[in-house]
Order: sequence, then structure tokens, then C-alpha cells
Amino acid sequence: MKNFLTSMLGSLVALILFSIGGVLLFIGVIGALAALGEKTVGVENGSYVVIDLADSITDAPPVIDFRAFGGERHASLQLRTITRSLRAAAKDDRIAGVLLKGDELSMSSPGLGALKEVRSALLYFKASGKPVKAYLTNATTKNYYLASAANDIVLDPYGMIIMPGLAAEPMFFAGAAEKYGVGVQVTRVGKYKSFVEPFTRKDMSPENREQLQKLLDDLWGGIVRDIAASRKITPAQVQATVDAEGIIRPEAAKAARLVDRIAYRDELIEELKRATGRAGRDSFKQISLADYSRIARDPASATETDVAKKDAAKAGQEAAVAKADPAAKEKKFTATAEIGTAKKDGEKKDAIASAAPKPAAASSRGRIAVVYAEGDIVDGEGDEPGQIGGTRFARELRKFRQDDDVKAIVLRVNSPGGSAAASETIQREVRLAMKEKPVVVSMGSYAASGGYWISAYSDRIFAEPGTITGSIGVFGIQFDVEKLFAGFGLTFDRVKTGRYADALTISRPKTAEEMAVFQRMVDWIYGEFVTKVAEGRKLPRAHVEEIAQGRVWSGLEAKKLGLVDDIGGLGAAIDYAARKAGLGANYRLVEYPRKKEFAEAVQELVEKMAPNNARANSGLIGQLEARVKTELQTLRAFNDPQGLYARLPLELAIH
Repeated sequence: MKNFLTSMLGSLVALILFSIGGVLLFIGVIGALAALGEKTVGVENGSYVVIDLADSITDAPPVIDFRAFGGERHASLQLRTITRSLRAAAKDDRIAGVLLKGDELSMSSPGLGALKEVRSALLYFKASGKPVKAYLTNATTKNYYLASAANDIVLDPYGMIIMPGLAAEPMFFAGAAEKYGVGVQVTRVGKYKSFVEPFTRKDMSPENREQLQKLLDDLWGGIVRDIAASRKITPAQVQATVDAEGIIRPEAAKAARLVDRIAYRDELIEELKRATGRAGRDSFKQISLADYSRIARDPASATETDVAKKDAAKAGQEAAVAKADPAAKEKKFTATAEIGTAKKDGEKKDAIASAAPKPAAASSRGRIAVVYAEGDIVDGEGDEPGQIGGTRFARELRKFRQDDDVKAIVLRVNSPGGSAAASETIQREVRLAMKEKPVVVSMGSYAASGGYWISAYSDRIFAEPGTITGSIGVFGIQFDVEKLFAGFGLTFDRVKTGRYADALTISRPKTAEEMAVFQRMVDWIYGEFVTKVAEGRKLPRAHVEEIAQGRVWSGLEAKKLGLVDDIGGLGAAIDYAARKAGLGANYRLVEYPRKKEFAEAVQELVEKMAPNNARANSGLIGQLEARVKTELQTLRAFNDPQGLYARLPLELAIH
């Protein structure tokens, strides 16, 4: 028996040591692979930077690049990395041009706000005198919007431009809820606060239809104007082609001057081989944007405002800088550099850079913290992907507020909102930070409802023309499963110690008295929201009440209404923050969320090694399943302990 126990113990110890050794070996192999993946990048003279339109764009820096392990076909690039790299390429003598290629049906991830910034960077590169070429096969609105900035757009003979316009198509669950016995009761303030409509209606309300039509008209108008300006045609001509064709075939696209020529891919490659001195070779001189971004260095002296001014001069366009009264308050500084293509029909100029505040005495040292609020705002830590945990995010803001080396904070908001309580937790830290250092907000594709709540108090707000913002409204939603469970023979009974002790139950509908309690809470939160916007934006309360009501606005309209200060991207916001903090160009950026440690990255790598189910999601059934899953996934973020939410009423997919 003794020998048996000794043998068993020895085997157990050996097994444990073997397991530990196996894990360490696995981590070592992964580390070696990662090291191998970090290949040395070089640039040949006369190379083209190649941008794949299927690459995904993120606001925050990607945690890890899984391409090193063969897990992803396409790169995941940070927006700021893309724009910085293109500016650097414009000044890099080794770079001869840029090639955009689009083999996929859609560009993943970015909204119009991000696309606008990338497109502006492409225009800056083109203004340097170097060519931008684009080769398209099946181009969606997103693909073509970026490609339209090119000097030379080539369409495959059997390709197409899928650009029928913009559409919003909410899914409604009220019929299913009735059929299966799920009760829904809502409280809300704001006739345009339509998030709850899918659970209470089978179609859009007139108010929701009105605001969506206006929003889409604004977004589409901006797209058409930009395309028309680059292609040297009128917006009316672009619209006429879209309405006549829907899916635009090659000959129609060329006739409408949306593309320059029709050619096969190999024909363009042969041209590029000759242009880069590689005739008769396998390929032309090139480097991917992902690889070039590793070695690109943006000139330290080129601030965002300087870039805009130089771009205006090179493009032969007007750049106007208006100086405010030095005696005015800081909020009144509205010096704006605009680059526009104003047409006779009176279209608005597109502001690329703006807001040059009166600089303080220049400092020789300092940091600017760029903090990315990307996703749904939820109560607590927010551990799920795509969530902004109020507690966790506020904690990070607090660290930057208390760090004396951080001289300014740029809050990059790309969020449709969420929990009202979590939004206030974040906003509280923003207000505290403002007492000690400049806080500037840069709005991405979405910065609405709770996303606007956390933005309202800041030294300045920047947005893109296509940013979706506003949605100043509040709602509460209560579900019950009494009828659903009754169908299975399940019932509930209760005892309680107070009138409202079971008011939060889902086992029965709420009484009129209970709904009155929830409505009072919604009214109170809405009143607080309006007050905060009026105070933070220094607007009359009556004006805020008029433009609130849960209505969504484009960035362009929001500027007219006073909800944002300037039209511009993340770079313009960083530039403003540096000037206001007196840093000039003498600063470096720190970012949150941070890149994860190696052990965390290994864990994500293991998850990435799971089989790719992309094909399983194709086809009609797969698309339907994905759509329902996406809609229902939103409900996972509904964790506010009071059941009160300030969230954008829709997920806008642009095709």
C-alpha cells in the first residue's frame, strides 16, 4: 500500500510538472512566433503604400496583431495610426504614391466619422503632388467614398459600385412579444426618444421617421458633396446616377465620371511595375499601410492646424483663420481654418482644422492622454467587449487627472450611450479633471445620448460632419413574462413588506402606481440631462429643451445648434489640447485602453485559434441569425440598477 501511494504521488507530481512545462513551452512558442511576426520592415525608394479597404479601423489601439500567427487575413489599424502614416508618407521621399484596393464587399468597422478622417488624410497626401490610385471590384458606399479621393479610379470590367443611398431599417419585436406573451412597459421623455419603439410598436412612429429621414439626408448629403468635389462634378449629377442605376455597372460609372477607367487588375499592376522600375518582375515596389505604419514618423513640427493650412495652400483652396477678441473668454476662441469646395448651390465648406486657442507659455515637457470611450456605457466594470464600464473608466480618468505629467486630456467618444448612472460617474471625473487641466472631446462616428452626457462638460468639442450626436433624452423599459410562463404552467405568488417591494419583478406587469414611480425617475434624469447640457455648453435652457427631446443630429447640424464647437477630427482635438496646455509640439501621447500584457494577449490568441465561422454566417439564414443576435445583444448592456438609460435609439448600418 505504501509503495502504491508513493508511486501515485510521484506520478501526480510528474503530471503537474509536465503540465507546467507544457504551458511554459506553449507560451515560449507563442512568444517566438510573435518575435518572428515582428519582421524587419524596409521601404524601397519609389514604393507605393497599399491600403486594403477590407482592413478594420479602430479608435483605440488594437490589443495585438494576430496576423503574425496567421489568424487574420486583414489588418486592424488604429485611426490615428492611419492618418499619421499618410501624412508622413506625403513627406517621405521613398514613397511614390498610394494604392487603394477593394476586393471585399464592405469595409469593416468604421462609421462615417472615421472614414471622413481617413479621407482627409488621403486628400492631404494627394495635395503633396503624389498620385493616389484606387482599384475597385465590388465597392460599397464606404469603399467608394474613400476611393473617390483618388486621382485615378480603376474599376474591374465585371465589378460594380454598390451605392444606392443610405437606409435605416429597425427591427420590431412587438409582434413577437405579443405572440409569446412577453409584456413590455416603458417610460420615457422626449418624443424622438425612439429606442423603446421596437419593443412597443410594429413600425416607426411619425417622429422617429422624421428624425431618421433628416439624419440620413444630412449624412448622405455630406457623402455626395465630398464625392462630387473630388470627381469635379455636381452633387446633382452624383444623385442622378445613383437614382438611375442603384448598383452602378462599369460603363455607367465611367460615363458618370465616377471612375476614370475600366481595366483588369493585372493591367494596373503592369502599369505600377513600370512606374516603380519593376517591369518584367513579379510585382511592383510596395509596402502595406500596416507595415509602413511601424516605421512612419509624423514630422514633429506638423501640428494638425499646420497640416490643414499647408493642405489648403497646396490644393489652391481658401484657408481662413479668424482671430477672436483677446478679451473674450476662452470658450469664445473660434479661430477656424476651413478647406472647402463651395459650389454655386451654396453647399457648406468642409472644415478640416479649427480652434486655435491663445497658447500659454510653451512648456518643454508634458503628456497628453487620449482616452477612448468606445462602446456601450454600462454600470460597473464593463468587462464585456464593446462596453465602457462607468466605474473602470472613471478610475482611469482619475489616474490621468492626478498625474502631474499629463497636461491635458482628450476624450475620444465613439458611443451610443447606455446607463445614465454610469454616464454620470464618468462625467463627474471629467468635471473634476477640467479644474486641473484642459479636457477636450473628439466625437467619432457616434457620440449620442450617454455618449453626449459624458461630453457636455469640456473645454471644446470637435465632431465630424457625419458624427451622430445629440439624442438628449431618457427612457426606462420594463419586461414581464407572466403570460409567457403561464403557457408552460408556471405561476408566481408573493409576500412583501412594502407597497413597492416587488416593483422590479419581471413576473407580472407593473401597476399604474409603479409606472408613475418609474416615470418620475425618468423625468428627473431628463431634467438633470438638460440642465447639464445647458450648463456645460453655456446654452439657454429653453434652447436645449427645444433641441433635446431625444432627437439625433448630424455633427454638421449639432455645430449650428451649439452642441459642438468645431468640425474636425481627433488630430484637431489633440492639437487644440496641446495649444491650450501650452505644450506646442513638445509633448507625447499616452493612450487608454492600453495594450495588454503578454499573458493576456496569449489568452486572446487561444480564443482566436477557434475555427472561423464566417462561412456559417453567410446565406439568408446566417444573415437573419446574425441580425437577431446583434439586436438582442444590445439588451446585455442594460444593467443600470435604476433601469434608466440615455442611449441612441438605433444602430445605423451604412451600406
